[in-house]
Amino acid sequence: MRGGSKIFSFDIAHRDFFLSLFGRDVYLVGGGVRDLLLGRGIKEIDLLIARYSLEDITEKLRPFGKINLVGKSFAVLKFHYEGEVIEIAIPRKERRAISESSSHKNFIVEADPFLPIEEDLKRRDFTVNSMAMRLSDFEIIDPLGGRQDVKKKILRMSNPEAFSDDPLRVLRAARFAAKLDFKIHNEIYQRAKKISFTEIPRERILEEIYKLHCTERPQRGWEELLPLGVLEKVFPELYILTFWIQDGIFHPETDYYGNHTIWPHTLLTLMQASRLAKLYEIKNGRRQALLFSALLHDIAKPSCSKWEWKGDRLVIRTVGHDIEGENMAKEFCGRFGIHSYMGYPLRKRILKLVKTHHRLSEIYNQRESVTKKAFNRFAKELDGEYMLGILLDVADRNARGQSPLNDIDEPGRWLLEKFEEFKTSEVIKPLVMGRDLLSIGFNPGPKLGAVLKRLYEMQLDGEFDKKEEGIKLAEKVTIEIFGIHRV
Repeated sequence: MRGGSKIFSFDIAHRDFFLSLFGRDVYLVGGGVRDLLLGRGIKEIDLLIARYSLEDITEKLRPFGKINLVGKSFAVLKFHYEGEVIEIAIPRKERRAISESSSHKNFIVEADPFLPIEEDLKRRDFTVNSMAMRLSDFEIIDPLGGRQDVKKKILRMSNPEAFSDDPLRVLRAARFAAKLDFKIHNEIYQRAKKISFTEIPRERILEEIYKLHCTERPQRGWEELLPLGVLEKVFPELYILTFWIQDGIFHPETDYYGNHTIWPHTLLTLMQASRLAKLYEIKNGRRQALLFSALLHDIAKPSCSKWEWKGDRLVIRTVGHDIEGENMAKEFCGRFGIHSYMGYPLRKRILKLVKTHHRLSEIYNQRESVTKKAFNRFAKELDGEYMLGILLDVADRNARGQSPLNDIDEPGRWLLEKFEEFKTSEVIKPLVMGRDLLSIGFNPGPKLGAVLKRLYEMQLDGEFDKKEEGIKLAEKVTIEIFGIHRV
């Protein structure tokens, strides 16, 4: 493929810089070539430089920018140049180490500057990622038919025999299906059935899920994880949702085969949550919290379901699934090591969102009589992140059809207006502190803590809004709790 000088974000000055150092031996590789063929911008620049050792490349680049060696054994470095981070590798191939273990980690990477480019490309995961573009003339090297697969929008294995060696490629198939909106070739489903995931470190699986949640169609990736066998082998608490029926009237949404299970509703909730996250610029840790809570919000329904006669028919009730869901979400987060994400308290937020995911609908249904107290308590429980609660509530309520939301619905707007009216945009801090009560004769200890807790609850309930009023109420509270004037 021939083209003009400005065909992607890696501009002509960058191109000329690398060509001046390495001549015709510089190639754009991997997803960058694929995205160019799709007419997309390139977010990550991966270059392959042939006929030079890693040491020679490092020596030539060192005067021009910072270099981080990803790992000498992998023959990869990151080059920081004029605001860009460019990943650079030399041609290499992989072979499995001779070991009693079948772990995907037991690979030996053999770097060879003179290895034909075609051989390097064959070791990659999918044909659409197994192309290279020579920067000197923009010619595409495509030994596996990746260009045709881009046109067909299909994911095929680059090397079927080696595909099973790295089980993470199965998860990447789901992620690329979501990212690119490509179909997965049937051979991948067939091979994935035989792959074990027991030896993959949970943190690597989690990293793939984080990346999946950064795509615009995360629900597509999770949908693919079912036929790929990953849901059954890695996420059993989600796998059971694909079997467990819901009330067909209250939840008319079904899968492709007409089954009223919890799983279609979960995927639709995820779709709507992702849509709303984009519309309201919910990013990074906050986006992960919203999407994980959408994924897990009904996780406890199977354990809480029972038939109940209501009105004139039998209905399926799931009383308490929000509370039990928090416990199950805690186990899920613990198993995968979910703690924080880019400094955001991810686990804490997921658990609270799952626990409270019905609370706002209840508040709206009681809107004629509800007071500031309910909004204060909700905002306090989510540390002021009531917007995530609103978006989850809207996504859950609108997960009964295929139409993506273009904005929050009427109940969501009412809730948002009320939170803003009651000025609950920040975490509500207690007005009365321990030092305030110590200064009027209270003694430190557990009883003081109990008095402070009760005063904070009264503050949230709107019984006072000034510190002085709260301090005056302290003695009354002490009498109510302990029967004495001071503690």
